[in-house]
Amino acid sequence: QVQLVESGGGLVQAGASLRLSCAASGRTFSSYAMGWFRQAPGKEREFVAALSRSGGSTYYADSVKGRFTIYRDNAKSTVYLQMNSLKPEDTAVYHCAATGRSFTTMKSWYDYWGQGTQVTVSS
Repeated sequence: QVQLVESGGGLVQAGASLRLSCAASGRTFSSYAMGWFRQAPGKEREFVAALSRSGGSTYYADSVKGRFTIYRDNAKSTVYLQMNSLKPEDTAVYHCAATGRSFTTMKSWYDYWGQGTQVTVSS
């Protein structure tokens, strides 16, 4: 079992930056590939970014490429999502997730999920 707890969300203006954190506890953090997903009101949960176990490989949704960066600190059992140049359309609840498989965009492949942290971007 892995427990995931997100933090760092908030209300910001368009163009601002936020850094989300996801602290993991339980089994060995470095055994899991990690991902960030988001869900806006009335919409499906969508893929944002994924990161391999070592942190050496990443993948991003086109909508955030060049603005968001996912990275991890295995010593701290934490994965981060640095979000720059935020837009109102980035408003959503952001969830981190862990998978024992290779890193993937497929939400069905993720075994563990956090409760989420709200990000609201005003125009």
